[in-house]
Amino acid sequence: MNRRRHLFRIADLAQQLVGGFLLAGPFVVTEEVWTLAKHMGPVQTLLTIVIVAAIGYGTLYKADRNRDPEAEADVAGVPIRFVSLLLVAFGSVTILAFVFAAPETFEAGPAATVTAISLSAIFSVIGAATADTLF
Repeated sequence: MNRRRHLFRIADLAQQLVGGFLLAGPFVVTEEVWTLAKHMGPVQTLLTIVIVAAIGYGTLYKADRNRDPEAEADVAGVPIRFVSLLLVAFGSVTILAFVFAAPETFEAGPAATVTAISLSAIFSVIGAATADTLF
């Protein structure tokens, strides 16, 4: 069966960026997120990253029955839209964390910073995927 490949456009990326930054901002500067991150271990951080990916995939391809991951352009079998979504979710949080000097402000080391980014990415991916799906 020959399926038509859907192109991933700049407009799609822009929608993801708006949604990702919109929901990431409040969590990046919340002391509770950084305190929680300091008390989480590597397994919990990894599970948080898996949660981000699961929420993103579920929102893009399970919540929207009209979108088929098999019909989208991909890289190594992974839809470009999904790769972009994860880059936006983690990237927007990382950018905001360092622009706002959050790691220094909350005295977080490298491990806690990665964990805080992954925690905030949960909300960023929701915003990014929702914006991509709705618009």
